[in-house]
Amino acid sequence: MPQHWLFKTEPADYSYDDLERDGKTVWSGVHSSLALKYMREMRMGDHILIYHTGAEKAIIGLAEAVSDPFPDPDSPGGIDEKSLVITIKPKRRFNSRITLAQIKHREELQDFDLVRLPRLSVVPVSNSHWDLILDMLR
Repeated sequence: MPQHWLFKTEPADYSYDDLERDGKTVWSGVHSSLALKYMREMRMGDHILIYHTGAEKAIIGLAEAVSDPFPDPDSPGGIDEKSLVITIKPKRRFNSRITLAQIKHREELQDFDLVRLPRLSVVPVSNSHWDLILDMLR
C-alpha cells in the first residue's frame, strides 16, 4: 500500500505548473536531516501532496513517486549517499486549494507535521490526515 507525503515548494522556484509542463522531475534540494530521513522511507508509487509556500501557502495538487530515492547525481563534489533525490510525476491538479489557514482551523489536523514542523520541506501524511485532506477538497 502506498505511503502518503507532502512536499513543499516555492512556486517562484518550481511550481505545480512546472511539474505538469515537465511531465516529471527529479525532486532535489532537500537538506534537513529529518526531511532526508523521510525521503529514505519513500518508495515508487507513493502519493505526494504538492504544497506551494510563500504567498500561496496552499496544497495545489497530487503527484506520485516514480522512483525510489537515490543519491543526488548533481551533488557538489560528486555523488553523495547522504543527499537524496526522488523522481515524481504530476497526477492531478486540485480544482480547489486547501490553504494553511484551513488546515490550521481543523482540530483533527493540529498534529499534522505541516502545522507542527512548519519549516520542514518533506513531511509524512498519515492515512487519517490524508483522508481528511481529500475530504476537504470535495
